[in-house]
Amino acid sequence: MTKRATDPAGKDEQLAQTRLRQFVGYEMKMAYLLIQQDMLRILKPTGLRIVTFSALGIVVENPDISQTQLAQALQIERSGVVVIVDELENADLISRNKVEGDRRSYALRATLKGRNLWSRTEKRVHEHEDGILSALSGAERETLKLLLGRIIEDNRNR
Repeated sequence: MTKRATDPAGKDEQLAQTRLRQFVGYEMKMAYLLIQQDMLRILKPTGLRIVTFSALGIVVENPDISQTQLAQALQIERSGVVVIVDELENADLISRNKVEGDRRSYALRATLKGRNLWSRTEKRVHEHEDGILSALSGAERETLKLLLGRIIEDNRNR
């Protein structure tokens, strides 16, 4: 991805980025920034942020998950997940329920409103991915997901 710069004479020119584009990490960063920008646009009408969308999806799929488990799934500090849980609970998208025999833990569960919002938003995010990945065939998308998954798993086990 090249950015346009304006020289002192007011002419647009392409900036060379060959040295950076040789790195997979740089290409992944540039692709992520495009995906993130479009994702923010998609999520704005829902009131969700990327992290709250992710958290809601995990809670929908894993009823009665603990806040500690949610923090691990999101790969954030447990203290950081409290703010996310508060935000989702205040929006009536999840409920925090006491765990019998453990006064310090809460079981998180999506509310009906949260499950409905997830379903609607999941559809929009699929459409977002279809648009942003339109240059790739279905097989290429699956290969991309497979390769990224392998990188994640290989490094998770180190």
